[in-house]
Amino acid sequence: MANEVKDVNTSPASGAVDVGTAADVDEMMKKFDRESNIRHWTGTPKKIIRYLLSAFTVFMVYMNMFAVWDERIRRCLFMGFIFILVFLMYPAKKGDSRENHIPWYDWILMIVGAGSFFYYVVNFRTIVDHATRISELEVALGILGILILVECCRRVVGLPIICVASCFVIYAFATSTPITYKVLRRIIYNLFYTTTGVIGTPVGVCSTFIVLFIVFGAFLEATGISDFFIQCANALAGWATGGPAKVAVISSALCGMVSGSSVGNTVTTGSITIPLMKKTGYPGEFAGAVEAASSTGGQIMPPIMGAAAFLMAEYCDVPYSAIVVRAILPAFLYFGGIFLMVHFRAKRLGLKGLPREELPKFKNLVKKIYLLIPLVALVYMIITGYTMAFSAIVATVLSIAVSMINKENRMTPSRFVDALENGGKNTLSVAVACAMAGIIAGVVTMTGLGQIFITAIVGVAGDTLIIALFLTMLCCILLGMGVPTTANYVIMATTCAPILINGMGMNVIAANMFVFYFGIVADITPPVALAAYAGAAIAKSNPMKTAFNASRLAIAAFIVPYIFAFNNAMLFIDTNVFEVVQVCLTSCIGMFGIAAGIEGYMLKEMNPVQRILSVLGGLMLIYPGTITDVCGVLVVVLVGVWQKLQKRKAAAV
Repeated sequence: MANEVKDVNTSPASGAVDVGTAADVDEMMKKFDRESNIRHWTGTPKKIIRYLLSAFTVFMVYMNMFAVWDERIRRCLFMGFIFILVFLMYPAKKGDSRENHIPWYDWILMIVGAGSFFYYVVNFRTIVDHATRISELEVALGILGILILVECCRRVVGLPIICVASCFVIYAFATSTPITYKVLRRIIYNLFYTTTGVIGTPVGVCSTFIVLFIVFGAFLEATGISDFFIQCANALAGWATGGPAKVAVISSALCGMVSGSSVGNTVTTGSITIPLMKKTGYPGEFAGAVEAASSTGGQIMPPIMGAAAFLMAEYCDVPYSAIVVRAILPAFLYFGGIFLMVHFRAKRLGLKGLPREELPKFKNLVKKIYLLIPLVALVYMIITGYTMAFSAIVATVLSIAVSMINKENRMTPSRFVDALENGGKNTLSVAVACAMAGIIAGVVTMTGLGQIFITAIVGVAGDTLIIALFLTMLCCILLGMGVPTTANYVIMATTCAPILINGMGMNVIAANMFVFYFGIVADITPPVALAAYAGAAIAKSNPMKTAFNASRLAIAAFIVPYIFAFNNAMLFIDTNVFEVVQVCLTSCIGMFGIAAGIEGYMLKEMNPVQRILSVLGGLMLIYPGTITDVCGVLVVVLVGVWQKLQKRKAAAV
């Protein structure tokens, strides 16, 4: 999601630490992030664009709350307006700094692209009656609509997903030889005029649930809740060993509940936490990595969990509340793993926390507890069965209401329009990515490619789940490289999740959650690691080193999915209280052992043998079973006792 770059902390509290400015972050994002390369509007044109984005947001709220149109009409209207706004917002080339300028060819692309969807709306009944016998004009419009969607994707999202989608479309034609006009018409009909292609489930979910929750997030952030979360995190952990890094983990987890955006989260909380981490003594690469890895976890943090969670509810055919509840323990372990890593790093480097007198006082923070009302209300309504659309709208209204309490963040008319504008702007990239992912899903449905994947993987893995999981993980990482999380999940849910569900008999939610987890790490794993690059810009560190450090810190994202794949108790599926407690305890001990082994510190610095044993003991606790659990716990405890004896011996000397 596109996010405004905020000024980086330059207050006296950050000392003389060398950190990046807002301009540095902006420059870094423009280099790597397509969403940051927007047109330069000033004066009256800027106001027009602002109100167009706001009007789009209002229209989406109206369409979801009051309109009773056919689903295909709703989706086509949505995509038509998305095309208009994309060409108004994004230039063809990076670094195009011309003021108030749109070239003639962009006007043509905008009109033809949006027109292809609006034609569908106007002639909906005729096209439905034609079925696969669409006219030559409709074939031409379908081709133009898809090609212009590709151009929108190039501008807003980037090339990787275009390459993936192109391979799938080529496969569709290659399996339909000889290629005739009839074949072309059938493929265009399936990809453009049915709900299995461009206007498929991803766009359907985006135009309903996702856009409303993006708007809710924009309004909630306008209340100042992010600053409240950061202050709470400082009060909780700022004084502890390596306090600023722990503050980064906690505040990113809390802010992630609101934004669900890894890059936006990194910029918002990182502008405060990264300077403090560097001041405390953390290297720049590590400071940026802590913030990036923690912020990326915002996409798995209930209740919002980024856009992909809404799609997961649709693909799994379960209420969204079921996804939210099942994501709690994995999210806790993810952030717990990072928390342990920064704790052991701080111990090894001898880093202290911040003086308590510099930290916020709880008695002052309690006065702002009302800021949580919209979030609490949202969770309550979702869990008790209200529709997601209604819950999001009510929570948004509550956000406006609570903002009136504090005059610093009071929702003035200008701020109200700002929130509407940000909601509309943040929807563009998600919508384009969902539409491109719909093409891939459409090809899989049309050609039966999913069954080919299942046969291939099951043929290699046999009855061994660990092999199937490992191969699926590789597919997720390779197919999702450089692809936004939302689109990545759609690709994985279409191609890889069925392998685990139909091929290996895995639970539907567990399988989808597995591929979802390996999709989110795209924002911190090289070569395209946008959250890590944002953190590097603030920390003034090497972007690639920061990305590798972030991947290392987020080791939990690579381990937790295997835990719940083997033991569904972590997801509260077919389980009881005893099994949930058991998997929680063993997983926490396992994460403790792995974090200590990777960082090389438990009670004191570890030798190579202790590090290896600690990691092996932690890994044994992943596989469910009494024997492996007992062995894993014994190994981790053994290393701890060994460390204790060494420490006591050193103290005696």
